[in-house]
Amino acid sequence: MPPAPDTPRLPSPHRPEHEVANALLAPVSEVLDWSAVVAQGSPWVQAVRDQPAPFWALESLLHEYPLSSAEGLALMRLAEALLRVPDSRTALALTADQLGRAAFDSDAPRTSASESLAAQAFGRLSAQALALSKKFLPTEPGDEPPRLWQRLGAPTVVAALVRGVSLLGGQFVLGQDIQAALKAAAQSRAAEPLLRHSFDMLGEGARTEADAQRYLGAYLGAVRALQQAQGGAPAESPETAHGVSIKLSALHPRYEESHRQQVLDHLVPRLWNLVEAAAQANINLTLDAEESERLELSLDVFEALCQRVARHAPAWGGFGLAVQAYQTRAVATVHEVARIAQAHQLRCMVRLVKGAYWDGEIKRAQELGLPGYPVFTHKHHTDLSYLACAQALLGHAPRLYPQFATHNVGTIAAVWQLARQHDALFEMQRLHGMGEGVYREVMNDPALRGRVPVRVYAPVGPYRDLLAYLVRRLLENGANASFVHQLTDAQVDLPTLLSSPLRVSPTSALPLPRALYGAQRPNALGLDLAAVEDRQRLRRALQALHAESERLAPSVPWSTPDDIADGLPALHAAHTAWDDTPVTERAAVLRRAGDTLEARLPAFAALLVTEAHKTWGDAVAEVREAVDFLRYYAQQAEQTLATLPLPGPVGEHNELRLRGRGVFVCISPWNFPLAIFMGQVAAALVCGNSVAAKPAEQTPRVAAQAVALLHQAGVPNAVLHLFHGAGDEIGAGLVADRHTAGVCFTGSTAVARLIQHQLALKDGPLVPLIAETGGVNAMLVDSTALPEQVVDAVMHSAFRSAGQRCSALRLLCVHSAIADTVIDMLRGALHALRLGDARAFDTDVGPLIDAEASETVRAHIARLRRQAVLIAEGHPADERDTRCAQTAWLVPPIAFEVGRIDEVREEIFGPVLQVVRWGGDAPDSDDGLAVIAQINALGHGLTLGLHTRIDGRAQRWARAARVGNVYVNRNMVGAVVGV
Repeated sequence: MPPAPDTPRLPSPHRPEHEVANALLAPVSEVLDWSAVVAQGSPWVQAVRDQPAPFWALESLLHEYPLSSAEGLALMRLAEALLRVPDSRTALALTADQLGRAAFDSDAPRTSASESLAAQAFGRLSAQALALSKKFLPTEPGDEPPRLWQRLGAPTVVAALVRGVSLLGGQFVLGQDIQAALKAAAQSRAAEPLLRHSFDMLGEGARTEADAQRYLGAYLGAVRALQQAQGGAPAESPETAHGVSIKLSALHPRYEESHRQQVLDHLVPRLWNLVEAAAQANINLTLDAEESERLELSLDVFEALCQRVARHAPAWGGFGLAVQAYQTRAVATVHEVARIAQAHQLRCMVRLVKGAYWDGEIKRAQELGLPGYPVFTHKHHTDLSYLACAQALLGHAPRLYPQFATHNVGTIAAVWQLARQHDALFEMQRLHGMGEGVYREVMNDPALRGRVPVRVYAPVGPYRDLLAYLVRRLLENGANASFVHQLTDAQVDLPTLLSSPLRVSPTSALPLPRALYGAQRPNALGLDLAAVEDRQRLRRALQALHAESERLAPSVPWSTPDDIADGLPALHAAHTAWDDTPVTERAAVLRRAGDTLEARLPAFAALLVTEAHKTWGDAVAEVREAVDFLRYYAQQAEQTLATLPLPGPVGEHNELRLRGRGVFVCISPWNFPLAIFMGQVAAALVCGNSVAAKPAEQTPRVAAQAVALLHQAGVPNAVLHLFHGAGDEIGAGLVADRHTAGVCFTGSTAVARLIQHQLALKDGPLVPLIAETGGVNAMLVDSTALPEQVVDAVMHSAFRSAGQRCSALRLLCVHSAIADTVIDMLRGALHALRLGDARAFDTDVGPLIDAEASETVRAHIARLRRQAVLIAEGHPADERDTRCAQTAWLVPPIAFEVGRIDEVREEIFGPVLQVVRWGGDAPDSDDGLAVIAQINALGHGLTLGLHTRIDGRAQRWARAARVGNVYVNRNMVGAVVGV
């Protein structure tokens, strides 16, 4: 039986890397003779170097233009974006921008002496052609081309490059449709009977239900085409037949652990149509690998389908799953797949790959502050893991049919050594357009001839859909340390190229996420909501909070004007002693507070979910942000407030000393009741001030717990008081008090102006106001942007936290050439959001903070329904949301299209997005600077998002913008202090 939903199948993905590698080493090293591996693989390498792959093969391209070079990076970016740019003016700007950043006319040789004369000549010719192309293009994006070529030159160059990229795509796509691919596969098989294919219908993850249905149709069409190619009869066996690979995230727009039940309810029946068709055709069907946070979910889906296969097609042995060896749980995954196969009395296929999402896995772990990385950071650890997985796969025969996908000669030879110790069938696999030379030698080796079938993983689809796939392959194989990159480099000798991976490095190759910001400021530890154990910690914290609330019914008493009259003089009196405390001691107090808050993350997250209606992801992120503030201000205070010796005449000793001002009034908002509250208070305290903390009326318990934590960490009770009450009474009274020496405020511009006016009327010393207010935050998108990436960023920026962020996206400005595509995708993605109780892990958009906020946002929506064009509206709350105590405060996320930027007159503090098109036929309409000027004219904004593949354009737009933070090609919320 499969594990219960709250029971993990696999160990933690964040274990220390060296411990995992050590556990893998002994079983492999005991049975593998690496000297025999080198002896077998060396002739293959030498033969490939003597007869190198053609210039357009991936290994040759990576050698000619490595990704570590400006030329390689420029060509990769052109390959990624050029084919999808629909307007010629922007295509010209992109080409000029990228070619202008590389030295294709350099005299430095790029080809090695071992390459054929034809390859060397082709390499020189390509460099000369690219260098000549640069001369026909504008010298800067947006400039006019050289006069001689104004009518013909630049467009001709762009057209030639588009054709070149299409030809490049042809090297990595077996066919632009399944019929063409089957024809090509038949030709290859006629030349080599042991060759078979696994067809991958090009496409990335679905953002909408329409995407998912389109991909499902493509996969079904491929399976049926394979059956028709067999004359309608079942294949002899799945091992000898062609097959199809499918991507689960392409078949459901919310293929995420948080939506596990929705995936099992909707995706599994959808997948069964494919599985049943493949079983009837007796071909193989493989579920491709996804990122590590989806691994447990993929195993759930795999087992659910295995249950159906066991009932309806128990003799079929073609159902399979891909396993990524670079994950630290890879061997455990192999054993779990074997357990599933045994439990259901099936024979399953397992495609073993090195991995394809390494950069994303690393970044996610760093951003979430996880204890470790879910993937190996040393390449030789990944190779070791691969061999351990291979040994496990071979040991689980006949329940598992191993499919070893690799281009590494050492790995291939090692697998063969291991396979000779087992009586098990297996096959090798390679990517179409890669590794042909290696497998030519492997299949011609007298010891292996006729004994090792090879399957080609072959993308199928239009060339423009190839781009994301190709870039992933380039990143995966283009690192300087990768075997594919080094294979054609004659300067890398055979002992180095075939060095043994049977060793363990004691530390990670990268700083752990904890050390991301350096030794003086540990990154705040986080939780992984995709991990069952971490979700359980949060559930327990919520239960404990509810039990405490029912037992104690805690409340935060309201302050009165008398409390201000007594409290402010006391804070003023206590200020001097605190200010005289050495800054190192004050900083140490903040660090203790940060450590304590980090340890109590689940409890504070539960409080945020309960009182501020945060979703769990937002709550965890906010606690980590508060920890970051405490550590950042401690570090900054020690650097900034230290006594500074100054130069002076002989006989003088001069110093600069910074002192606290006195009582700081800190007024914080409800949308970040812990992070902003803690940041304001901590900054004021560490500078030697005493603090009168005035939290938002809606979230006093969060503030009270934060103050209690600071007191426990060592902040004297006398220098930090909490004042809870209405802003127009308690907040105004604190600002007006004669002992107030400074005010820190985050909130609306209107209230900030009232405070500014109130301070200006006071007698005595001028009182500084530090204010952070909202504004109309915009995102500008040109036609080089990837629509899927744009929509991901928009959904995150506009609707996370129910749009209740000062930095949230309010206005999306999208180029008219791709506006329809982006808007259609946005519509579908918006429909896929789940609206409901913030305490549910599958909730994307929770309730607004209170009835007043809900009424205000609904009034804006009513106005926009009259004045703008509705794009889409999220689904209203369903019956499950009646459990939410704030059901009336739920506002479905919504998007409208407006005609002009100046129609967006004010910030709507909720899940409301306005979209405007820009660009057209006018000569300067595609510049974007005019759009930036209109955005600036809205008044002020905290954040700006830019999506473009034209580097020079991004820099010019950013320089022209008058906003706080500018984000390029990513979402525009979730800033980390000092990063």
